[in-house]
Amino acid sequence: QVQLVESGGGLLQPGGSLRLSCAASGSIASTGVMAWYRQAPGKQRELVATITSAAGTNYADSVKGRFTITRDNAKNTVYLQMNSLKPEDTAVYYCNANIRSSQFPMTYKNYWGQGTQVTVSS
Repeated sequence: QVQLVESGGGLLQPGGSLRLSCAASGSIASTGVMAWYRQAPGKQRELVATITSAAGTNYADSVKGRFTITRDNAKNTVYLQMNSLKPEDTAVYYCNANIRSSQFPMTYKNYWGQGTQVTVSS
């Protein structure tokens, strides 16, 4: 069984910074692409950033230059450093990862975390 657990959300003022963490645990053989998504009230879930196992990254235009995604492969953990936060960044942030189980049938599956709330407001 594999789980993704996010942490680091909170309430902060515009211009502030926050770092989200997402740790994968369980029977893990290897972790492929990891990503952060977000969903604002009344809107569809959108991709924020992705990172490959070789640390190749990709960002949504709305967060380029402000957010940085990194990962620690030894800890099966992905991070999202968010700087210069804006009210429009307010959303529930979800971690997503492709993980290969160490148990039979040892195939890659896609997993979601439970989400963490980020609220940017003055």
